Amino acid sequence: MKLNTTQIERTLHQFDAQAIPAEHPAVPKLEQLFGEHTYFLDNNGLSIVEPVEAEQTDGRLGVVVTLASWTDDSAASLQPHEPEPTELVIDLEADLRH
Repeated sequence: MKLNTTQIERTLHQFDAQAIPAEHPAVPKLEQLFGEHTYFLDNNGLSIVEPVEAEQTDGRLGVVVTLASWTDDSAASLQPHEPEPTELVIDLEADLRH
């Protein structure tokens, strides 16, 4: 799922990661491999946010799904694998005023 700027900001308040900018040169290749999403890099690797049972949450919640993991501790290379949902659920409508 492609997130808008506000949703990306909300995600980053709940998920210790970096969003890959849409204009980054790697994004076309990522979209070719994994589809049209907003991509995030964290200590585990490459992730996306997918909706959680959209019928029940009106698209408000998303789960972090890992698509590729770092091949070693230097975090220099990613190894793609089957999408692996994590236990991290993001509230895409969270109030950011804390």
